[in-house]
Amino acid sequence: MADGFCSPLDITQIEKNFAAIDPAMTAAEAAVEANRCLYCYDAPCIHACPTQIDVPTFIKKIATGNLTGSARTIFDANPIGATCARVCPVEVLCEGACVEKTLLQKPIEIGRLQRYATDDAIKNGKQLFTAAEANGKSVGIIGSGPAGLSCAMYLARLGYAVTIYDKNEKPGGLNTYGMAEYKMTQAESLAEIAQIEGLGVQFRTSTVVVKEIQQPDQSRGGAENEAESNVRKSTPVSIRELRETHDAIFLASGLGKTNRLNIEGEELKGVIDALAFIEQVKTRDWKAVPLGRNVVVIGAGNTAIDAVTQAKRLGAERVTLVYRRTEKDAPAYEYEMDLAKKDGIEFLWQTVPTAIGGHGCVMSLRVKGPGGGEYKIPCDLLIRAIGQRKTWDFFTEVCEVAIDEKGRVIVNELMQTSDPQIFAGGDCVNGGAEAVDAAQMGKRAAAGIHFQLFGKRVEFAGMVSKQ
Repeated sequence: MADGFCSPLDITQIEKNFAAIDPAMTAAEAAVEANRCLYCYDAPCIHACPTQIDVPTFIKKIATGNLTGSARTIFDANPIGATCARVCPVEVLCEGACVEKTLLQKPIEIGRLQRYATDDAIKNGKQLFTAAEANGKSVGIIGSGPAGLSCAMYLARLGYAVTIYDKNEKPGGLNTYGMAEYKMTQAESLAEIAQIEGLGVQFRTSTVVVKEIQQPDQSRGGAENEAESNVRKSTPVSIRELRETHDAIFLASGLGKTNRLNIEGEELKGVIDALAFIEQVKTRDWKAVPLGRNVVVIGAGNTAIDAVTQAKRLGAERVTLVYRRTEKDAPAYEYEMDLAKKDGIEFLWQTVPTAIGGHGCVMSLRVKGPGGGEYKIPCDLLIRAIGQRKTWDFFTEVCEVAIDEKGRVIVNELMQTSDPQIFAGGDCVNGGAEAVDAAQMGKRAAAGIHFQLFGKRVEFAGMVSKQ
């Protein structure tokens, strides 16, 4: 059953299974790898990075022993450079564009070198930037994920008083709650956030932004549902208060809950969302993580791969990925898919879920296979990973900004919404992309806000060729 931990693995083995996929470099390894870099003119690795990090420069500084300078180069262009060093699809970005790869050698290990430099700065408490003298303006940021954190750092460096509002207990958004444990731990995410907090950025966590603050109805009785309980645990703040408190607002709330399957049996116990499963894993309270012996994950994006690999590494006997299209249509990156294959995940392509069976708890998944025939798959934990819903109501009714036909917030070249006071960036604008893309949008929004409030254009590292 999926109502408890049923792994045959002991805690020590689980911790080994969740160790970082790519271990940290030693000083000797970093020196050798850094000296392989050709320091190309018009380096393609820079242009392949959405935040335009000056890759050759940060690598050259590692080669000369200047780790602080290297970390500064990275964080100057990407405030979540330590996160991206762990979770970016470097194979299709900077490393994929590396000249060394075209010379029939392996590309420079840019991601691991970036982690080497940024980890050194964070572990040694190096505050690489300082807040500018206060300029008298205040900005409120809704959401503390990659876009919100990025925007906050650049605004603080421009002298703004910045407050970030987030519904979760801890800041960081998907960096803290949604990344596979073997890619990045919560502790690593929070340590990077401390750099931004060191600039004077204020965090108001467990805070939900609402249209109006409703008085509790004392007349109601009975048990609350889970959604109502979660809302009551958070402190509400009205959008009107944010408008009155701040000169500008940056909307970086990301996406909503996982899409539903809309099939029979979806309300059974043991049917959960992939992000909720990953979040429970990240608590590292292994005995509390729900796990079945036969786990089925529906979807084939990167989040689906995170779910299947983590379920397997927790000790599930059989883990199956079900996807309605072919393998070549799967949204997950190739390196993610390879990881799942190495972990022994079973794949069912061109297979469509039709119903979930069980009595109280999920026991099976009925599917229609490539030939059209239906059959059952044993299943005592079913994980949905079929994309996230857009929070249409929040955008249109609470923030009162325009969205497009796909539910994405519409912005102009300044990252400004239909409301001149509200700017937006990250997944709520692009519909869901990489953390590094959100970081770049946060950077552009900071520049847009500064132009709107002071009429001055500012270009941060890595903006020139992207705007």
